[in-house]
Amino acid sequence: MRDTSNSNPGGAALLLFETEHLRDSIRTALAQTTLTPWQRNFLSDVLARLERYGSKTRLSDKQLSKLHQILGGEVRGGAVVRQEPRTAVNTRLFRHRPRPLLSRKAPWRRRRLVRDFTIVAVIALVGFFYSLFEIGKTTFQGAAQPSSVAAVQSNQAFTITDGDTVHVSGELAGTRLVGFNTPEKFSPQCEYERQLGERASARLRELVAHGSARLTKVACACAPGTEGTKKCNHGRYCGTLLVDGKDVGSILISEGLAVPFVCGQASCPPTPRPWCKG
Repeated sequence: MRDTSNSNPGGAALLLFETEHLRDSIRTALAQTTLTPWQRNFLSDVLARLERYGSKTRLSDKQLSKLHQILGGEVRGGAVVRQEPRTAVNTRLFRHRPRPLLSRKAPWRRRRLVRDFTIVAVIALVGFFYSLFEIGKTTFQGAAQPSSVAAVQSNQAFTITDGDTVHVSGELAGTRLVGFNTPEKFSPQCEYERQLGERASARLRELVAHGSARLTKVACACAPGTEGTKKCNHGRYCGTLLVDGKDVGSILISEGLAVPFVCGQASCPPTPRPWCKG
């Protein structure tokens, strides 16, 4: 058999680990008694060239095919070597195996997973902080009662300021609920009033959060021509708030969190604040 290690530049070059693997396979085959003289001479020649040139040995496609025919189906290390088509011999036994696609994509998948998790975490965090500042927000509906101020459109949102004041979204001034007065939590006359004011605010939030709220603007008890100015109710609007058809003022009064506060058509009596007496 002609030596093609240097004369056949188009042959397949063997890798170091493939050379060792092929040597072992040929030695195992030569120990068998079923080889023909030609097969034994062919394998002996290839083995000699492998011993001489090592990983620089070059084999033609025809020689690789013959090796496959002879070595295919042999027993190596207790396991039967799977016989493959000739094209598989050239690509799988004697050439670099391509890097698995999954391993190339693994770092990219990890980076994408981290990015997606970060985005979800940021959205959840923003939603959490938004909910903290929007506690007590609800909607109201229904036409406004006659008033010299503009009627508020239905289904607008509002927030709870304290036990007797709400703030409609989009308006500069708040809306004072009429017919009752709750303890002050922002400017209390004593600690007990502040604590009771906090309870009244929390109770009003609870009522509007668990019921159907209906806010209606009404005319404030102010001198003619002053409504909507600082001379009337500190520039605030006036309104009534019903939850499931019940006035929130009567509910808070019945629970000891408010007292009645009824005004006339153009003026109000002194604001009742009995929580710090005695």
